[in-house]
Amino acid sequence: MKLAFSTNAYTRFPLVDALRGIKAAGFGGVEILADVPHAYPPQITDQLTSDVCRTLQELSLQVSNVNCNCSFGYWKDAPPEAYFEPSLISPNPKHRADRAAMILRALQFARDVGAANISITSGRMLGGMPPGPAAEQFAKSIRPILDRADQLGIDVGIECEPGLFLEYVDELCDWIARLGHPRLGANLDVGHSQVIGESVPESVEKLRRRLWNLHVEDIPRRKHYHMIPGEGTMDWSGLRGALQSIDYRRFLTVELYTHTEDPQAAAVKSYRFLSRCFA
Repeated sequence: MKLAFSTNAYTRFPLVDALRGIKAAGFGGVEILADVPHAYPPQITDQLTSDVCRTLQELSLQVSNVNCNCSFGYWKDAPPEAYFEPSLISPNPKHRADRAAMILRALQFARDVGAANISITSGRMLGGMPPGPAAEQFAKSIRPILDRADQLGIDVGIECEPGLFLEYVDELCDWIARLGHPRLGANLDVGHSQVIGESVPESVEKLRRRLWNLHVEDIPRRKHYHMIPGEGTMDWSGLRGALQSIDYRRFLTVELYTHTEDPQAAAVKSYRFLSRCFA
């Protein structure tokens, strides 16, 4: 099983330093945060791309995913928590357009650094955007993104998140069927499935043909708090069996944005546990 670690735990460090830390912890893959302070799409330069590519090659690291889920860099005073605006279903047309532009830039960056996929979210249903109009807007917003992704050869994984427009795996499966686009799939966060009461093995099975990347972390029962693998209540043997049953060959990417105070220790502990669990 291929293991990766997300740079969103290393937001107190430059991106290149994060790559070196993740490699030192033992991982062969890295997820790059498409946000400040790492690769915020409006601030991606040729120099940044060149530095990342050179460091990836030097360290023999693969990119498991480019994470476009949040956009802290868009706001002057973003709150210190997962923040999903601007989104593809924002009631503000400028916010929708800006979000689409960021995703399109991230797609190009993903191709340039050798990633096979990016992840995005649907966004929240804010005032003025109830479920019906949100569905119409989501379909309208995502189609040109998927077409561009197809041109670049990059898959787009939607990450279901508690409280968002798309929060359940069944909903995502319906949208994959509805849009019928070969590049649309899932960035499945197994912790999110546990939090909202889904069966993780069943979620894996339902998405088996469209599972582009897997976010893994431990969870304290059904509270949405990302913990180091092995320190919560996640059924790791059940996850291992489910992935083996579908012959999953992409990455398990550890996502510990809750551990920015000491990401290196979190990465080392995560690798030790997962390398034993999925050996």
